[in-house]
Amino acid sequence: MTPTDSPAAALKVLGLLEATYPDAACALRHRNSLELLVATILSAQCTDVRVNLVTESLFPKYPDAAAYATADPAELEEDIRSTGFFRNKARSLIGCAAAIAGEHGGEVPGTLEELVRLPGVGRKTANVVLGNAFGVPGMVVDTHVKRIAFRLGWTRHTDPDKIERDLCALLPEEKWTQAGHVLIFHGRQVCKAPTPLCSTCPVQEHCPRVGVKRSK
Repeated sequence: MTPTDSPAAALKVLGLLEATYPDAACALRHRNSLELLVATILSAQCTDVRVNLVTESLFPKYPDAAAYATADPAELEEDIRSTGFFRNKARSLIGCAAAIAGEHGGEVPGTLEELVRLPGVGRKTANVVLGNAFGVPGMVVDTHVKRIAFRLGWTRHTDPDKIERDLCALLPEEKWTQAGHVLIFHGRQVCKAPTPLCSTCPVQEHCPRVGVKRSK
């Protein structure tokens, strides 16, 4: 086992994970930046599989920002009910779309600063949209990335914004977006909570957590 909290070591670990998950990519189906923004808002506390089922009929019904902005709240809530927290999500979608329609000419803005000013959009959602719709490097910190970064010793923080800063400092900018995809895939398949499948992990020799277990 070797330390993984240096840029060179972290890049080596990331390379091994990239080789393990060569098809890692955004699992939310979308055709444009607005659809991705909507799907990402819906994905909070919900599986991507469920979101994709909901958006299959949602996207044709609400083809642009103006459609969401003028939607009947009760009807939109019913349309997205199965994603959970549907009242809050409907409010976010309507408020976000109203801002896009009123302040950005109906187009989703392409900078982090503008995105996080939209109602219901935090840094995680903004980075998903930046990286996957605009090709702008963005480090997504979801529950999987948070867990794996801590286990690998890439951060000592629990706050997502601080974790994002740590990972951005550790990894080259051109790797940020794909790193998020790879870590999410790894978290879903191997480095699970609460019990990771360490014996099948492709980076177990580089993981401080495994080293601690072996030393006992």
